[in-house]
Amino acid sequence: MVEAFVGTWNLKESKNFDDYMKALGVGFATRQVGSMTKPTTIISLEGDVITLKTVSTFKTTEIKFKLEEEFDETTADDRKVKSLVTIDGGKLVHVQKWDGKETTLVREVNGNNLTLTLTLGEVVCTRSYVKGE
Repeated sequence: MVEAFVGTWNLKESKNFDDYMKALGVGFATRQVGSMTKPTTIISLEGDVITLKTVSTFKTTEIKFKLEEEFDETTADDRKVKSLVTIDGGKLVHVQKWDGKETTLVREVNGNNLTLTLTLGEVVCTRSYVKGE
């Protein structure tokens, strides 16, 4: 199931990302850069370990994890979170928890397109990626 997500994904379109970053408590200057950045996400699988690398001119982050196993993650905006990734109905569901807050990052593949839906409370952001060659 995870195999569908493996590959290089280039950001094509982003909706409501600034509001999402605002909800996370990201400062104005960082949001300005974040909104302009077009990151590439590289997802790979080795055995049962998934590597999710996000590469941009601004910052590169990488996390390695196993499905259904909680892990510590430091996000691109420097939050220290407890993360858990599961597969639910063909979607890769990534939940981050910190300071009594929770955000959900849901990735869904449809052919050569990947949709990332970020949810924090009432704020929903959609980011569309297209598979690289």
